[in-house]
Order: sequence, then C-alpha cells, then structure tokens
Amino acid sequence: MFRASLRSWLVLAVPVVGLLVLTYAATTSEPRASTEHRAPAEPLRDSPLPAGGTARLSKCGVDDWPRPVPRGKGERGKDPQLVLTSWGAYDPGPKSPGKPRFTVHAAIRTGDRPLLLDAPLAEGKVTLDLYGPHGEGVRASARGLTATVVDSGYLGKPVKAPASGGFRVDPGKELLLDVDLPAGAVCPGHNLLDVNKCSPEDTNDSADCPVLTLTFADPAIRAYRAEMTGDSAADSFSDRLVAVFPEPDTSEV
Repeated sequence: MFRASLRSWLVLAVPVVGLLVLTYAATTSEPRASTEHRAPAEPLRDSPLPAGGTARLSKCGVDDWPRPVPRGKGERGKDPQLVLTSWGAYDPGPKSPGKPRFTVHAAIRTGDRPLLLDAPLAEGKVTLDLYGPHGEGVRASARGLTATVVDSGYLGKPVKAPASGGFRVDPGKELLLDVDLPAGAVCPGHNLLDVNKCSPEDTNDSADCPVLTLTFADPAIRAYRAEMTGDSAADSFSDRLVAVFPEPDTSEV
C-alpha cells in the first residue's frame, strides 16, 4: 500500500524542473489556516544516525534561509547541475515487507564535457533539509548521507558501480540518484509520512508547503569547474551542487 500526502502526490506526479509554483492557481479567497509552530523549549541535540551521518535535531524549529551560503566559485553556475525530479513518502503497509520511507529523487547533469564521479557516490557528503511553511522552521535535517545511483527516477533499482570504479555523466545525459531521509532526522511532531505536509493540506499555493534543500559534494565537481574555466586555483571553486524547491526569490540568491 502506498500512502502519501497531497503535496507528495503533486510532486511525484509533476517534474520539479522549471516549476516555481504549483501548476494551478489558488481557487479560494478565504484566509489561510494559521498554525503557530515554536522551537522546542529545550534545544535538542544532534545525534548519529544508524546508517551513518548526523541528525541535526538542534536545528528543529529554526527558521534558517533554505539555500546554503556558497562554498566557493561556480556553485551557482549552470555546469554541472543537481536537479530535483520528485520526492515523497512511501508506506508499504502492514501486509508488505519494509518500513515507511521518504525518498528524494534527483539527477546530476553536466555541461559540454563528461563528468566522472567516484563510487560510492558522494559517500557521506550529501545533506537533506526540509523547512515547514510560514516560518515554522526546520522539520528535518540530516548531514553525512550517501546517494544511491538508480536506474529510474521513481522507485528505481540501485545500479552497481561500473568496473571502472566510477560513474560517467555525458553531455545531454543524466545520472539518476535517490537519497532517503532517515527517520531519526525528523523533528518531534512529524514523521516520515507527514514531514512534507502542506498547511493547509488542501492548498493550491506553494507558499503553504515545505521547502526542500538537497546538497551533493564531490571533489570531481571542483575539478570540473576549474577545468572549464582554465583556472589553476582549483581550491577556490566549490565542490558542491545545491538544489532547492521552491527556489527562493532569485533577487536574493
């Protein structure tokens, strides 16, 4: 059995690329439902995750800016790119094996030259954050995750690393990957099945829905950017790709 919130169904059904708002306008002029969310009275502590990485529970309820500050040159350029394609919760139900999952599907694209990435892909160098709407702040935050290369963007199967030991992304092609949000990285008051819930749930406005941020870091990204510009000072370039949906106001990015 598959169970997902309205927001999850919308995102899973429509590609994220190029969307700045949901695909239809609001159909009601009634005031939005308002829910007050406050940070915990006592700050939570970050904790290690069973499969590796860190749950940044100390960020729960903190209303940070969703796009990270750049690490160096080239991070906000077009080559290469990390693109969100869909995300959502999956509930196998009591009669099927497995546990509920919240998975983000994404793709890496390159520019005019091939991009070579070592396997396992960005091991321990993936971050995932979900921010609630209307100033609610962080709903989930994980650092030190690892992406899985898959053969399709929806419930894809893991792809074994090539004999060469790395994955090649050619111009015009894309490398598909999945990142699972660990249950332990979800803040109190939410779980994997409702962490992406809009407020109100039946909204048609993207401003009522969470903001998702995914980052991916790999030394090959830095080397690629330096090579593309002919700059010998490779250390001045960022090794990170960042994807945010919905993207913050472009005047502030």
